[in-house]
Amino acid sequence: MKYRQLRAFILSVAAVTLLLPQILVAQIAAPSAPALNAQAYLLMDFASGQPLASKNADSPLDPASITKLMTAYAVFRAIRAGQISLDDEVLVSEKAWRTPGSRMFIEVGTRVPVKDLLPGMIVQSGNDASVALAEHVAGTEETFAEIMNQLASELGMDRTHYRNSTGLPADGHVTSANDIAKLASALIREFPDYYKWYSQKQYTYNGITQGNRNALLWRDESVDGMKTGYTESAGYCLVSSAERDNMRLIAVVLGTKSPSARANESQALLNYGFRFFESHKLWDAGEVVSNARVWKGESDITDLVVNDAVYVAVPRGALDSVQTELEVPRNIVAPLTTSDSIGRVSAKLGIDTLASAPVYSAVDIPEGGLLSTAWDELLLWFE
Repeated sequence: MKYRQLRAFILSVAAVTLLLPQILVAQIAAPSAPALNAQAYLLMDFASGQPLASKNADSPLDPASITKLMTAYAVFRAIRAGQISLDDEVLVSEKAWRTPGSRMFIEVGTRVPVKDLLPGMIVQSGNDASVALAEHVAGTEETFAEIMNQLASELGMDRTHYRNSTGLPADGHVTSANDIAKLASALIREFPDYYKWYSQKQYTYNGITQGNRNALLWRDESVDGMKTGYTESAGYCLVSSAERDNMRLIAVVLGTKSPSARANESQALLNYGFRFFESHKLWDAGEVVSNARVWKGESDITDLVVNDAVYVAVPRGALDSVQTELEVPRNIVAPLTTSDSIGRVSAKLGIDTLASAPVYSAVDIPEGGLLSTAWDELLLWFE
């Protein structure tokens, strides 16, 4: 074999070797997500927060009664803070009683416990219940909307602005599929005891029984929430959450043409996610991911830990192809505290970063004595 031929052969082998991880990843990549007839949608893995499929996920749209997810979240936060309780008797105002649209049929001037109003809002999608709860928490619905926007900002819902507690059409009342998924995730994670209301198929109040409009609760036993919405401007919307084999997915579908369409499109998204992806925990909260040399400290080495559990969602069969990378300063100098981030650990699949988390020293490391500090200072000159 001539020199040029040999050189070309060696370079081709090297190129294939370098591309092998990407080739292997490509072989086990998930197929394309189903094309949905909706204005926007997002499928998200709950544990990792990774999007698995999306369209117009950041477009600001009218959320209709999906708004009530934030109304409930704000009420749950008020309960947790001790500002109100489930047993509080809420005086029903004329405004709440007169609010148009879906309702649980509370009567003006009566007192209704918070624990009755919540399923009236969640299961029956009662606008009257939403306003009554908003007024009980904040005095007026307008002030409650300010609280809703503050919480949206706290959750990183950058495309969201609320004008009311119900989702009735209002200028500037918008959110996005991505923001809704963030909210749904926070609600499930922070309030698992209250989340049970979202799987309730019907609720009776004042002798009137109404069914949950989330058709997936009857169709798919893995679905346990969350909320429907409809206005003429928003179309038919659905946020659904389901858990199969210890994997939870959240699907947000906005702007479909009918109740059956929002259910069918949401089911297609969930089936796609569960069929072609799997979710894994890489590290537990507090788990050691590596260690590092420490200069000028009482200890020469420290374990590096993640404060929160780190999850990834990958195409089925691709877990072994996930690679982790640790980025820390070349020279880590004491003092160190457990609250100060030292660097980051990342998980990658091919060229895509799936997850990234800060790492911390497992223990506080004070500055060392004069002699050891001076010696390390000298050694650092040769680093």
